[in-house]
Amino acid sequence: MKIHPLPPLNSLVAFEAAARHLSFTLAAQELNVTQGAISRQVRLLEDYLGKVLFERTTRTIHLTPAASQYYETVRASLLQVAQATGEIRHWQGAGQVTVATSTAMASLWLLPKVSEFQRENEEIDLRIIAHDQVKDFSRLDCDLALYYCRTPPRDMQVTPLFSEEVFPVCSPAYLAKHPDLSKPEDLAACTWLFLDDPQRDWIGWPEWFRSLGLKNVEPKRRININSYSMLIQSAIGGQGIALAWSNLVDDHLHKGALVRPLDTVLRTDAQFCLLEPLTRSGMRQSVKRFRTWLMNQLPAPQDDE
Repeated sequence: MKIHPLPPLNSLVAFEAAARHLSFTLAAQELNVTQGAISRQVRLLEDYLGKVLFERTTRTIHLTPAASQYYETVRASLLQVAQATGEIRHWQGAGQVTVATSTAMASLWLLPKVSEFQRENEEIDLRIIAHDQVKDFSRLDCDLALYYCRTPPRDMQVTPLFSEEVFPVCSPAYLAKHPDLSKPEDLAACTWLFLDDPQRDWIGWPEWFRSLGLKNVEPKRRININSYSMLIQSAIGGQGIALAWSNLVDDHLHKGALVRPLDTVLRTDAQFCLLEPLTRSGMRQSVKRFRTWLMNQLPAPQDDE
């Protein structure tokens, strides 16, 4: 929808400066224009609004009651624009790195590790932005992106990070209540935690069972959750069995917050990938350093069993 009505934007800048200083002369000096230019811009704004904004005397100017309220709104709006502009300009600097990823990969894999990078690279500002429903990876405004890809995008440079390995997990307390789990079919006696997000192409319980050659396996009950991070927290809290991805839940497994009730693992051709823009003319040194550090966080390759 069109934003309407909007006054001449240059006149707002002139008005704000003149109102703040209560002086056309000081406003002109600040904006590096002539006093006459400030006067013309203010008059243009007055004509647009149909209101007098300044009470003029020989030596001074004062805001009218209507202008006082208008000034507060204009100043607050211009400060917001300036702040947003400053943030964008800041993240274009040589010492910044912007990483886009999903909330699941950010919370479960990346964020637990970045404190090490920050300790070793105090001069680099790291910005992590989470986007879950990405239809076109090439349109992400970032230096690097980390995403699960069943089919890697063609218009990005793609570096595989780790392959997809999917297996059930639960809390030790939940497993203690279900000690007879020895094969995938036994999970039918459990509560399954479902990732309820139609935008994701991650494997769900029905697909996991079908890929193992098992059909018509249904849970005793189910809980639908639309956030994978929340789903894992639900599993840690003992509310049911979740499907987990290796590397994403490794920390929870190592700490004992989660356990694997079965040894069954589904391995697919999908991968978690590092995505980089093809149109970038050159990689900044800060991005190179983060990329090198990131690749060093990957698990060591294992020999085929």
